[in-house]
This record gives sequence, structure tokens and C-alpha cells, in this order.
Amino acid sequence: MSTAQHRVAILALDGLALFELGSAIEVFALPRPELRPRWWYDVTVCSPDPSPLSVLGGMKISVEGGLEELRRAHTVVLPGWPRLGEPVPVDVVEALRDAHARGARLMAICSGAFVLAATGLLDGRRAATHWKYADELRAAHPSVDVDDAVLYVDDGNILTSAGSAAGLDLCLHLIRRDHGSTIANAVGRRLVLSPHREGDQAQFIERPVALPDDDRLRQAMDWALRHLGERITVADLAARAFMSPRTFGRHFIESVGQTPLTWLNRQRVQATLPLLEGTTLSVEVIAAHAGFSNAANMRKHFRRALGVTPTRYRHTFALAPGAEESGGLSRAG
Repeated sequence: MSTAQHRVAILALDGLALFELGSAIEVFALPRPELRPRWWYDVTVCSPDPSPLSVLGGMKISVEGGLEELRRAHTVVLPGWPRLGEPVPVDVVEALRDAHARGARLMAICSGAFVLAATGLLDGRRAATHWKYADELRAAHPSVDVDDAVLYVDDGNILTSAGSAAGLDLCLHLIRRDHGSTIANAVGRRLVLSPHREGDQAQFIERPVALPDDDRLRQAMDWALRHLGERITVADLAARAFMSPRTFGRHFIESVGQTPLTWLNRQRVQATLPLLEGTTLSVEVIAAHAGFSNAANMRKHFRRALGVTPTRYRHTFALAPGAEESGGLSRAG
């Protein structure tokens, strides 16, 4: 990502709900000088409709920018489509297609997936939307692979999320992708929001899963997170949940959607990110800190989870300029 100003255009449509619009504005438009990012976002709210726009709850808002803002945006955010069942205006469809062809990143929150689907850009792609609208999206756009079991989907330059709160998760995911986990975590704390949801990842893609309802499983998971640097077996986790290993494994998969060891290795990968970003500790030392048996094992799981090597990740997101895989501890001032 270039260090030049990154322009974000948030497309407001008549009849929209303020939560999704406000979420995108809060995450991307609020300056973050205390985080010292390499660059931040230049945000514009635009609309194809003349102002003022009606908003759920009986309010009106004025929007100065028009669809021409999409022609210069690096990222376009679609915070919902308020008129389900109606065709998306042709000028909006064409503007989004042009933005995509130019290389812009398109991001839809909740029902905003219907707008992207209308452009044809989701054909043959996996996409998320609110579970309530999933069947309607499948029926209206059968070429789209609708996944209503995840909070969001990152397909490179096209991203979609489930319901309103999942839009915040996706916004934080973009910050993590653009600026690394340390800054994403700091923004999450400012929002009093969990900066990371557990789940499968690939090429900086997060597929979060909900925490289990079973207190015994949560107890075992909490214990594991406090002891990541130690050797942990499924039998250890099962004992913390007062279950047999076989019963524990079955309940864990049913509740979390992955095996206990897969989940544990994902947590260990996550534990390495702040150390890769903010220190010059060697990969060997970081691997031991996170509980991997050796650096080779860490590299294997890291590449499987994020699609890159630890060294490549460090070069992309290091807070300490010139950080190398050598001993010592250094944080950017």
C-alpha cells in the first residue's frame, strides 16, 4: 500500500441506516496521529441522490459529494442497500464497475452485498451478508457463492460482511491489512471493540467464529490463551473442561467449527504478530514465546494462516525501521 493519502469514498443511499454509515466514518475518518501510522485515510461521503437524504428514524442528512468521488477513490465502502427488492440504479452500477476496473477496493457491509452483486462483480465469488438476507441474495444472484456462516469475506479487492457489527470487524480487518495488527488493535481499543476474531485466515483474511456457549469450553480456551508458551495437548484442554479428550474434541468442533489444535495454532500465530511488528527478536525466540516447538513449525503454521512467511510479514508491518530477525528488543518510539 502506498504511503500517499489513501482516499476512501463511502456511498450513502437514500433511506440508509446510520449505524453502518457511522461505523465506516468512525473507523476511517477519525484521525489517528497518536498511532503514528505511515499514512491514514482521506474520507469522503458521497451519494447518487440529491441531498438531503432520508435516514431511518425520521432524520435527514446532507451529502456534498456525488458519484464522481468514486472515480478517485482507492477504497469504496457500501454501508447497506436500504431498498431490497428494487433494482440498483444504473449509474451506481456503472460507477462501481469503473472503480473496480481502475483497481479500487470495494467493501460492502451487510445488505451492501446486493449492490455489489448487481454489478456482476460477485459472480463466481464467495460473499457474506446478513443471515436474514442470505436466501434472498442467493435467489436474486445465483452466480454468487453466498456464505452466511462467516462474519466477513476478503476476496482481495472485493470484501463483504455480515450484519451491522460485522461491518466493524471488516473495517478493522482492512486496517490490519493496511497497517498491521498493532495499529488495528489500538483502533479496536479506542472503539472498545475486540480487535480480532478467532478463525481461519488466508492472505490476511480472517474468518471469525463466535465464542462457544458452553462455559466449560470457554474456560479451557481462556486457560490456553494464558499458557500459549507452554506445551498444550488436547488432553490438557479436555481436563480443563472436565471432559474426556474425545468428548471435548467433538463439542469443540460443534461449537467453534474447527479442531482444538487448529484453533490453538491460530492463537499462537496471532501471538507472534505484535512481536514481529514491534521487536527485533529472532523468529526462533518468537516461536518459543508463542509455544511453537521450533521456528520451522511456526513458519509452517504462519504461512498456512496468513499466506506469507514471518519475515515477509515483518518487512511489511515492522514498527521499528530496519527490524531484522536478530536478538534484542526494540519498539518504535
